Amino acid sequence: MSETAGRGSASRLHDQLDHIGELLRRVRGLGQLPEPDGDEGFREAQARLQALLDALHPADIATILEALPLVDRLAVWQRVKADRDGEILLEVSDAVRESLIADMDEREILAAVEPLDADELADLVEDLPTEVLPELMASLDAQQRERVQAALSYPEDQVGALMDFEMVTIREDISLETVLRYLRRFDELPAQTDKLFVVNHDNLLTGVLPLHWLLVNSPDRPVSEVMAPDVNTFHPEDDAYETAQAFERYDLVTAPVVDGSGHLIGRITIDAMVDVLREESESEALSRGGLREEEDVFASVWKSIRNRWAWLAINLVTAFIASRVIGLFEGSIQHLVALAALMPIVAGIGGNSGNQTITMIVRALALDQITPASARRLWRKEIAVALINGVVWGSVIGVVAWLLYDNFWLGAVMTAAMTLNLVLAAFCGVGIPLLMMRLGRDPALGSSVLITAMTDSGGFFIFLGLATLFLM
Repeated sequence: MSETAGRGSASRLHDQLDHIGELLRRVRGLGQLPEPDGDEGFREAQARLQALLDALHPADIATILEALPLVDRLAVWQRVKADRDGEILLEVSDAVRESLIADMDEREILAAVEPLDADELADLVEDLPTEVLPELMASLDAQQRERVQAALSYPEDQVGALMDFEMVTIREDISLETVLRYLRRFDELPAQTDKLFVVNHDNLLTGVLPLHWLLVNSPDRPVSEVMAPDVNTFHPEDDAYETAQAFERYDLVTAPVVDGSGHLIGRITIDAMVDVLREESESEALSRGGLREEEDVFASVWKSIRNRWAWLAINLVTAFIASRVIGLFEGSIQHLVALAALMPIVAGIGGNSGNQTITMIVRALALDQITPASARRLWRKEIAVALINGVVWGSVIGVVAWLLYDNFWLGAVMTAAMTLNLVLAAFCGVGIPLLMMRLGRDPALGSSVLITAMTDSGGFFIFLGLATLFLM
């Protein structure tokens, strides 16, 4: 049912995107007519566009902004109500956020970020123009300024940069009835509040009190009897991705953040952790394709070129190497033209098998499932899988080649080449991520480019070399 709901939501969002695009074109077309302000159709189109934007959730507007070309994106952005700007800036990707902020003046930027909490401000500060920062920090009260500075003092991949300071704390020596009376004084609880944090007089965390325990226990019982003393706690220096994995593993909604002495300094919430997991997944996908950073799909030509050129240059070198491998066997190809038709099959199947292996290994590394002791076992297992696949599918394509070209030995060479190239793909599929990790680099960085280079050059050399030895 959730999958159906998800598809329905995506479909509605796509329909809204089409509708917004149609209204933008209508407004733009009517606006070019003489005296558009007096034209009823122009005013009606503007009103419908504004009403549609006002009804959308900030996250939906963010998705729509990312899906629009720059001119249309800015046209929609200018029609978003100012009190929603900050929420939307938090939702859009970094690349799109840059284009939106560039279209705002200092007054608009300050008005957009003013309603945000300290942890949300910390997310945006690095993207704001430097000339805005002094006035922004001066507009904050002492507590907010201290919290923003605390969040900014940690790298963006650590828990400290993501922690939330809005939370409810209670003492362990009070009754549940007192807690209930205390909670009724709030107009609303902080978002994602599933538990209360129990501290002593020195602000040391002593436990947590889940809200449902508060409701099902007698009001006369003290907090110390009901609370859970053994809780999942994190430190501001903890890795954000590892923390997100812990949230997934233990089904957490919120968790306390404590300093080295155990003092409660903040909390981490599920929405921040979902963002971390999504960003890690997107980063891994970009890295596999050799992209240096997240790219606005509607970015300028020059920005896209700068983002993509490095690994394209590497790919050019590897493609040249593959072409020289083929050049070594020009005589063999001229003697038996069938080799030219068959060698892309060997390279293509090897590349696909290598990408399957490398995807699995990169995922296992991200989940800390591979140790030095298990690496050799993985290598043996993947080579065994490749060997069996090579023999089975190599035999299939070998029989096909034999029947097509009426040459048994050509089919045998095809089978052997396919098997050896799949073994090479398995060896490299495990070895490349492990080597990248040992060098302190992202295991996914350019993995797709590197494995393709290895299986192309290796596949051509193996196939054409065997053909030269046994068929010439």
